[in-house]
Amino acid sequence: MSSEPAEGLRPVLAGMKALVTGIANEHSIAYGCAKAFRELGADLAITYASEKAKPYVEPLASELGAELLLPLDVGDAAQLQSVFGQIGQRWGRLDILLHSIAWAPKDDLHGGLLHCSSEGFARAMDISCHSFVRMAALAAPLMDQGGTLLTMSYYGANKVVPNYSVMGPVKAALEACTRYLAYELGPKGIRVHAISPGPLKTRAASGLKDFDLLLNEAVERAPLGELVDIMDVGYTCAFLATPYARRVSGETLYVDGGVNIMA
Repeated sequence: MSSEPAEGLRPVLAGMKALVTGIANEHSIAYGCAKAFRELGADLAITYASEKAKPYVEPLASELGAELLLPLDVGDAAQLQSVFGQIGQRWGRLDILLHSIAWAPKDDLHGGLLHCSSEGFARAMDISCHSFVRMAALAAPLMDQGGTLLTMSYYGANKVVPNYSVMGPVKAALEACTRYLAYELGPKGIRVHAISPGPLKTRAASGLKDFDLLLNEAVERAPLGELVDIMDVGYTCAFLATPYARRVSGETLYVDGGVNIMA
C-alpha cells in the first residue's frame, strides 16, 4: 500500500506509530480508524483476537501496510505483554493506541441487567473496560514524548438504550476510566479519549437485540439526517491524535450525526 495520504488529506500523522486493536473484519470501527491513521501517514501495528479471526484480519493488515500483525487476547496477560514488548523492539516508542474491544456473554447480554450473572458482569467489565486500563499501563512507558489513547464507548453509557443491558454500566465505567487516565497521564503529555459513535452495522452490534430498530431511530432523530460510518469515526480519532488537538483530553466525543443532543 502506498504511504501517500488520500487525495486532499495532509500526512499530519507521518512518522507516528499507531497500535490498533479490535479489527474483526472490514466493517469494524477499528478498521476505519486504522485506515484513517494510515491515510494520514501513520505506521501501523494491528492485532487479531484469535487464530479463527486471523484470516479475516491478515488481508486487511496487508492492505494497510501494517508493519506488525500480532495475536492479542486481552484476557491473556502474556500476550498483552508480548504485543507491547514487540512494539518496543520494533519501534522503540508508541504514539497512538486504539482500544476497540467489547464483549459480554450472550446470555447475560440478552437477559437484561437484573438477571446478569456476577460472572458475566465481571467478564464484560474485564474485557470491555479494564483491558483499556491494562493497555494504558503498558503503552505509557512507550509514550515518553506524549501520545494519544482512544477507546470506544456508546450513548448507552449515559442514557438507557433498550436491550443494551450490561454493556451500559460497563461503558459508563469505561468513560470514567478515560477521565481518570487523562488525569493521571496528563503530566506525561498523554491524552485520553472515549469516542461514542452512533449505531453502526458491525459484527459486535449484531449481537444486540432489535439492533435494526436502533439504526432506523438514529436516522430519524439525527439532525444531519444520516448514519455515520466507520471512516467518520476513524477521521475523528485521527484528528484527536494530531497536534491540532494537543490541548484536548479526557473527553467523550460523540460521532453520531447529532443524535445525542436530541430529547
